[in-house]
Amino acid sequence: MNHFEYARPSTEGEAATLLAEHDGNTAVLAGGTDLFNLLNRDLVAPARLVDLKSIPSLGEVTETLDGVRIGAAVTLDTLARHPLLAGRFAALHAVIDGIHSIQVQSMGTLAGDLCLAPNCWYYRSGYGLLAMRDGESLVETGRNEHHAILGNRGPAKFVSASRFAPALIALGARLRIVGPSADEVTLLPVEAFFVSPKTDRQGTTVLRPGQFISHVEIPADGETRSATYEVLQTEGLDWPMATASVSAVVSSGVVRSARIVMGHVAPTPWIAHSAAQALVGQRLTEESAASVADLAVAPATPLSENEYKVQIARTAVKRALLRLAEQTSTEGGVA
Repeated sequence: MNHFEYARPSTEGEAATLLAEHDGNTAVLAGGTDLFNLLNRDLVAPARLVDLKSIPSLGEVTETLDGVRIGAAVTLDTLARHPLLAGRFAALHAVIDGIHSIQVQSMGTLAGDLCLAPNCWYYRSGYGLLAMRDGESLVETGRNEHHAILGNRGPAKFVSASRFAPALIALGARLRIVGPSADEVTLLPVEAFFVSPKTDRQGTTVLRPGQFISHVEIPADGETRSATYEVLQTEGLDWPMATASVSAVVSSGVVRSARIVMGHVAPTPWIAHSAAQALVGQRLTEESAASVADLAVAPATPLSENEYKVQIARTAVKRALLRLAEQTSTEGGVA
């Protein structure tokens, strides 16, 4: 691990200023559940580490005109018990419930999860985001059973590591991003936050030097219902093999609008637009869920060792839709 400065700002503006210095060779510390692994492996070598936990506004969950605003330093354990989230956002709670690591529950944050580096073993072994050697993709010619089955025609073959992004996208969440100047604030839909890099220097998000996520804003209109299903290989620190989060407005048993987002199947969260559109006008049944799940994975282009993930992703979509159907068939279902 390289030496670095440690800074503990007390305001959002101060944090942006500290992050913009050193030519942007800085890193944010919120939960730190993955950052120290990257530091120990010398996969990141910031000149300064900026700790956000002393900024009061980032440790709060507040009600807004159309939903809730969650600070970047609010832990998952706090979210699981917070009264403003009680009985709301089933897709989000399902992900929290599926995390069995006490460390991640007690220290992990939504904002930190969105910024996680890929769990790709090539990247974690020092081969870079794109895992290229002598102009050839190590993923294409080597082990790739846990890599992307969608959006993998470009140089990026890893899967997005975020567990919460699919649920947040399905719920229509936005990110409040501060920086690079101290007084600059941007609101961005979660789906616009992620990028599939073309070079190792590009990164996996749109964040620029000096920028950081300050809050996650989730709308709640009282009509939208949501659900998540994660296919987990084992408990503990293992990551999902595939996930699906869905949301819909259902009236008189018929779907009026819908969103379907898959995770851990592509370099970015994968929004299945055509599948969601096909669900509109239908009732949520075993048959419609299976048909829509088929459409969701139809564009898949599996690699040499991960064709099994197509069926797993299909199952995740179908079961997420059936969970949604259970909610909509019960009066007083949650958002």
